[in-house]
Amino acid sequence: MDKNLILRLFGGALYGFLVIMCTTPLGSEWINSISPDLVKQQNLYYGLITFFIFVGAWECIRLMKFDPKSWEKWLVFPLIILVFYWFSKRYFQHGFYFNFNLSEILALSLIAIAVITLFRFSKELYYDNGKLIFTVIYTALPFSFALGLPKFSMVDQTFTLEVFFLFVLIWSSDSFAFFTGKFFGKHKMAPKISPKKTWEGFAGGVFFTLILGYFIEANYPDLRGNFIIVGFLVSVFAPLGDLVESQLKRTFGVKDSGNIIPGHGGILDRLDSFIICAPVVYLYFILEKLF
Repeated sequence: MDKNLILRLFGGALYGFLVIMCTTPLGSEWINSISPDLVKQQNLYYGLITFFIFVGAWECIRLMKFDPKSWEKWLVFPLIILVFYWFSKRYFQHGFYFNFNLSEILALSLIAIAVITLFRFSKELYYDNGKLIFTVIYTALPFSFALGLPKFSMVDQTFTLEVFFLFVLIWSSDSFAFFTGKFFGKHKMAPKISPKKTWEGFAGGVFFTLILGYFIEANYPDLRGNFIIVGFLVSVFAPLGDLVESQLKRTFGVKDSGNIIPGHGGILDRLDSFIICAPVVYLYFILEKLF
């Protein structure tokens, strides 16, 4: 068997195991079976998101090639810590979903502005102050919003599965889009950014992810929102997330964001879809609650 294939299978299995253990109650149940009451599931999930944020930010700093002498590079982590601390307080105090305030509207708008800047005004990112702002927005905000997706209770030790199924839907969208595009793809979606993406693959990803969303909704009705709608949002925005990261790497002439996951590249390579989908789904949950 090809060594690269073995490496990819190992890396994918390790990554999948980590996600499952940290986004479902299986992680705390497994650890607590060894040593009772050692860890709570919400802490495992928080640790996972913390890991994603800081490794992702480090990869973004390297990818965007800050000037070694720039002072902006040294502000990235202090600003990320400040942003993540604010969201972390809300996470542990169950402060998400009580209101939709101006700071959330601003934060979600900044993500959209960063994406538009990358595609339409990429020259702004050649300056270190632009790199600083983009790195903080692209890494800190999406993962911080992801903290608001699941519900948990310290009283009855429950932890809901919204994030786990979000990952499942993203994996479904990516996989079905790939296979549909491979066998039926003829019309390129964005040939200059991602030559392998086709509109046929996109359609296949939407169709099969909607079906999966239907089965999740039918079998897990207690989840937030309607997962048929979540499936549609994921199938539309997951390819956008991939295109955003592809455009970022293309802008700075980089093949992979890192090599932390054997055979798969870096955190940003694996979580490009999640980075866009998490705030979109968060916004949907907020709007669904309001209306």
